[in-house]
Amino acid sequence: MAQNDPSKPNHLEPSPLGTKEYWDNIYSTEITNHAADPSDEGTIWFDDSAAEDKIISFLDTQILDSKILGAGIGRHNCSFLDLGTGNGHFLFRLRGGEGDDACEEEDGGESAIWKGRMLGVDYSEKSVELARGIAQDKGFGPGSGTAEVEFRWWDLMVQDPSGVVLEGSGDKGWDIVVDKGTFDAISLSEEMDQTGRRVCEGYKERVIPLIRVGGILLVTSCNWTEDELRAWFDGGELEYVDTIKYKSFSFGGKKGQTISSICLRKHQYP
Repeated sequence: MAQNDPSKPNHLEPSPLGTKEYWDNIYSTEITNHAADPSDEGTIWFDDSAAEDKIISFLDTQILDSKILGAGIGRHNCSFLDLGTGNGHFLFRLRGGEGDDACEEEDGGESAIWKGRMLGVDYSEKSVELARGIAQDKGFGPGSGTAEVEFRWWDLMVQDPSGVVLEGSGDKGWDIVVDKGTFDAISLSEEMDQTGRRVCEGYKERVIPLIRVGGILLVTSCNWTEDELRAWFDGGELEYVDTIKYKSFSFGGKKGQTISSICLRKHQYP
């Protein structure tokens, strides 16, 4: 069996949260709850840390002010790929939340709604079913024109991205790839790849082709610290850009955060 990469952090202990069965059961329950009460849209990831607010504020600074993706990319055309989309809430939040009734607040002369293509993928078919149902309720389903938020079933660690995630004008990759807890779940899987590595060790190489050159990867984790995330992702074609700051706590004389988010940019690598 191949040895783990010694340059990477120690692996997490396997957990049921690293299995597809666990997530299928979770989203089956959320589908049932949503059918009974459409206002019940399921779990909002890292809601207790206000992660969505922090990430969106970070995007405003990096994309609109610092122009990290280039002068031609803004809210009107920035593309998003959401890995492990769950109920799709983050994409709906970016889109404005309520379809045609979304509030078109102005911020510096530009609508606060992100209008570029959005695709959420998940290896749980039940997740995709839930997200599509919510999208339809919100007016973001098929036939909604430029407001549509797409959802597709796709297993990042197994399936080829061609024709599913990379296609048409997006075959060179996405402007922004978002991971909010997906690497956490993969890190909790006990599955091994063909070389005998834990599957999490192959995550980075699977994600890189999904990002266009000059695009960014945003990873949010509740299991890995900022330094550990940088050890997993920084280097090669991905270069660390910045960290999203959250409220910190002190325990035993040390400071920490309940979650960590880092931003990395893909550059040309020989």
